[in-house]
Amino acid sequence: MICITCPMGCTLRVTHEGDKVIRVEGNACPRGAVYAERELKDPRRMVATTVRVRHGFHPLVPVYTAEPFPKPLIFSLLQKLREIEVEAPVKMNQVILADALGTGIDVIASRDMPRQSQSA
Repeated sequence: MICITCPMGCTLRVTHEGDKVIRVEGNACPRGAVYAERELKDPRRMVATTVRVRHGFHPLVPVYTAEPFPKPLIFSLLQKLREIEVEAPVKMNQVILADALGTGIDVIASRDMPRQSQSA
């Protein structure tokens, strides 16, 4: 397992029984042991993607999860976000999908998306 807590990228050797960590080796700091245990029990990742925007200056707005999202649910989240189309204007940090898949984690816009001008 490679620790992603810091830029060191330590190669961790984890001894475990089920989801109980017995020993972690190879970590240069204590954060590696914490990461290994969390990764084994409840792996999570930040998710960043785009959502369609109706009448926006651009057709897509970038979005991300407000907190790391449960790894086993990421594919389902991406499918859900593929179905969403928001109406412009969109404000940075606007909640695009509240309580995504019942996790309590919001998906928010990472930039403003103004409404497309009607005059051309």
